[in-house]
Amino acid sequence: MDKVFLRFANDTARLAGRPWSFFLCVAVVVIWALTGPLFGFSATWQLIINTGTTIVTFLMVFLIQNTQNRDGAALQAKLDELIHAARNADERFIGIERLSDKELYTLLEKVEARAITLKGDGPPVVATRAQDLRRALGTAAGKGTTGGGGKNGRKKPGRRRPGGSTDA
Repeated sequence: MDKVFLRFANDTARLAGRPWSFFLCVAVVVIWALTGPLFGFSATWQLIINTGTTIVTFLMVFLIQNTQNRDGAALQAKLDELIHAARNADERFIGIERLSDKELYTLLEKVEARAITLKGDGPPVVATRAQDLRRALGTAAGKGTTGGGGKNGRKKPGRRRPGGSTDA
């Protein structure tokens, strides 16, 4: 059942997003409007377009929402994988789409404040977990820097090995 609905939702969303679909809908409305005098602009004539557009809109909302939910989940999975794969990325960001609006806003404020603190000469740089820890502990590597090495305080990337270690 899920696979049938998935295919139907994808196909319908793809068709509905095509230019000819829009022009087909415009043609239906124009034909309906031109038939107004034929039906004396009656209540039934008006009800036809109102009912038709309401039904189509009602069903399309669910199809489009389904498609957007899957696209959003796929995008989050890809972003989480990129965060996980990036050497200096802060893995605490994986799964933050499940936080409440208040928690997300608080996290955004912290990230922006940290970026402003770490800015230095270049564009804002967000610290990694290790850099936060060094700064919190007050070690020489963390004082007044963004973690040492490279442009804007970024470390030069190394190649990742399967075990998680890097060639630097």
